[in-house]
This record gives sequence, C-alpha cells and structure tokens, in this order.
Amino acid sequence: MAVISLQKGQKIDLTKGNPGLTKIIVGLGWDTNKYSGGSDFDLDASVFLLDKNGKAGGIEDFIYYNNLVGGNGSVQHTGDNLTGAGDGDDEQVNVDLASVPAHVEKIAFTVTIHEAAQRSQNFGQVSNAFVRVVNETNGQEVMRYDLGEDFSVETALVVCELYRHQGEWKFNAVGSGFSGGLAALCANYGLQVG
Repeated sequence: MAVISLQKGQKIDLTKGNPGLTKIIVGLGWDTNKYSGGSDFDLDASVFLLDKNGKAGGIEDFIYYNNLVGGNGSVQHTGDNLTGAGDGDDEQVNVDLASVPAHVEKIAFTVTIHEAAQRSQNFGQVSNAFVRVVNETNGQEVMRYDLGEDFSVETALVVCELYRHQGEWKFNAVGSGFSGGLAALCANYGLQVG
C-alpha cells in the first residue's frame, strides 16, 4: 500500500480506509539548520487530549516529557530526544485509538522549542519537519505530512490533529505556528502552566 502524503490543511480518513487500524505510532522528526548560538536545539513533542470544545480537561490531558502517559493509558509518549540528531523519528507517541476515552474528541500533536527565548531559537531555524502515522501492528507507514519551510519566528507548532468523525478517526494536517512557546500553546487549549 502506498503512503499517503498530505498537504497543509488536508484532512483524510485514518481508520475508515484502514479497517482494523487501532494501534498507531505517530512519529515526529526534524533537523536543525546550521546555528551558531552555542546551544543545542531541544524540540519537544507534546500531545493535548481535547474535548468537543477543543479544550483539555486538566493537566492530565497534557502528555509531554514530564507526563508520558495520558487518556487512561491510551496515549504514550516514548520519551524526550534532547538533540534531534540522527535520521528517522526524533520523538514518537503511541496511540491506541480504540482505548481513547469517549470524552476526547481530538488529539493535537504539537512541537515546541525548549527555552526558545533564552536561546534565541525559532522554527525558522528548523528544517525537514515531518509527522508520520505508522501502523504499530505491521510497522507500515500509513501517511506522512512534511511541514515545509514556511516558519520564521514561531516557537511552537500545532503539527496535526487526530479527531473523531462519525465513529471513525480522521487526520488533519494543521501546520500552524505560535509565538510564545509552550505557555501560549497551553493557553490555547485551556490550560494554565506556571
């Protein structure tokens, strides 16, 4: 089966066209451009579990490097990659779609730059960013979204969303940037972080 390559803003059926697909790996990857600021780039993937209003119910609906599991165990972050070095996925999130709690209508996958302001870093210095969905059962890549190079000063990105539609899961290639890093992203989803 050919991998489906998506464009920004494109929405596509995930489970309807792939019967039996329940356990997926969402892999996120990136490269950093040459940068002489003296600090490593530490990009962090985070996941927000959202209700029908697009809001997280509480901190337990925010999965990141300090809270690796959410949604009653249905969403598991595999851990933080501090440098983004190497090929392939830099960070991965395992999702058991069949076990996602009923109140969760949408799962938003985001990437932020750790200490972006202090290190004078932004997504204009990041290239080859992508997200891909892999069938955990057979290891086959189902779809891929390459984000392109249309970012400059942003320090946080909403990469993609999985959302429920008429009993099936769909994939939305979002690719929208935020300034203000993780705090701005959390506020967007109804969470206050100190």
